[in-house]
Amino acid sequence: MSTAIELIVAGYVKVRDRHALTDLLSHRRTVLAQLQAVSGINPENAVKAIQDELAVIEAGLEELKPPPGSLPENDWG
Repeated sequence: MSTAIELIVAGYVKVRDRHALTDLLSHRRTVLAQLQAVSGINPENAVKAIQDELAVIEAGLEELKPPPGSLPENDWG
């Protein structure tokens, strides 16, 4: 069964919305940094979940990369 993040990423990939994926990636990285800075509780499970989501988002961005030898879009970095 797909997770919510997999469905969201698949939707963004389908409509080729790289900007939305990069925003989502940035947000999840921020959440991960905040979780890792928490003291007094063990955020291990949440950190693992966010890391898994980051992998899914990064895989979606890879799908949107232009093929080697093609002309990349102007904002592709």
